[in-house]
Amino acid sequence: MDDIDSSRIKEFYSKLKNFRQELHANPELSGKEDKTQKRILDFLKDTNPDKIIKDIGGYGLAYIFDSGKKGPSVLFRGDIDALPINEYNSRINYISKNKGVAHLCGHDGHTTVLSGLAKLIDLNPPKIGKTILLFQPAEETGQGAEAVIKDEKFKEINPDYAFAFHNLPGYKRHNLIIKEGAFASASTGVIIGLKGLSSHAAYHEDGNNPDLCLAELIQKFNKIKIENIFDDFVLLTVIHTKLGEQAFGTSPGEAVIMLTIRAYQNEDIDRLKNQVNEVTKQCCDKYGIKHNLKYTEEFPASINDKACVEIVHQAANESNINAIQIDAAFRWSEDFGHFTINNKSAIFGIGSGEDHPQLHNEDFNFPDEIIETAINIFYKIYKKFQAYDE
Repeated sequence: MDDIDSSRIKEFYSKLKNFRQELHANPELSGKEDKTQKRILDFLKDTNPDKIIKDIGGYGLAYIFDSGKKGPSVLFRGDIDALPINEYNSRINYISKNKGVAHLCGHDGHTTVLSGLAKLIDLNPPKIGKTILLFQPAEETGQGAEAVIKDEKFKEINPDYAFAFHNLPGYKRHNLIIKEGAFASASTGVIIGLKGLSSHAAYHEDGNNPDLCLAELIQKFNKIKIENIFDDFVLLTVIHTKLGEQAFGTSPGEAVIMLTIRAYQNEDIDRLKNQVNEVTKQCCDKYGIKHNLKYTEEFPASINDKACVEIVHQAANESNINAIQIDAAFRWSEDFGHFTINNKSAIFGIGSGEDHPQLHNEDFNFPDEIIETAINIFYKIYKKFQAYDE
């Protein structure tokens, strides 16, 4: 880290590590990150951005470093929310204090990296353009990025470029993982309610049990993904069903089926939605069942801009970090996709370790060793734009 005196580097990363572990022990769910926001503000109280925007898109924070001179406006994003999962990790002494909530995706690490970047930029503020550090809420539900962008306060930010990273178990620690075009899939939750007519179980012919409709829907949904109407990879997963209640004297009149649909391309997720709508209508019409259908937790695909990917590659090379070009997008989703729709953007991965527990695993713990790696990449990108000639 060229811009920090060597005698201060160890102390700098020790403070960041402690902050990351404090965040890990005090996780908060999407939309409830008020104490996390306060912790970030307290940790960065000695930094001097030109402006801090609070409560953007919920409990989000934006630190703005503005040169006041013409130049690119560049946003770096870190997500701050945790997951509704219990943590059972006997290997650490800073396990979650909040029952049923845990940082098992590494957002505590992402927040820490962005905080470290804030301290570096505070020491070396931009000479041209504007740099925004966005601590974004509610990534896990797919609502945070969209809420930030739709917030009136976002008009003060309006970036030209946006960058983010995610830690990636299964890859060698410190390696950078990148791809031009689709990096992470679009995904959407689908909830379909079925309404027939309940009756006494002894006289089921007096009602209209949606059981056959439900069974046929499951079969038909599992055939959609093999039909040749899509441009790229798509996946439909039936994740939950419910038929009536546990009442042996009743033939049920209601049922629910839930799906998750995924696609590498946004156009394909729209086609997949149309197929789900069509199959549901046809099947319900056949059995005389009413239905309602809604979508939830909608993540657009994260589509990386070619020029931004090249900048990330250059940052990796200058940091002597091995960059891996993947061939196919990841099947999981990231709400950073909302930024890739609106801005020239890139999201990349940094390896957490080949044998590291997977994301959302109850033993997952963000590896503190990659904090420095991630800050280096972000800072090199920042410096690139300080020498950028539009």
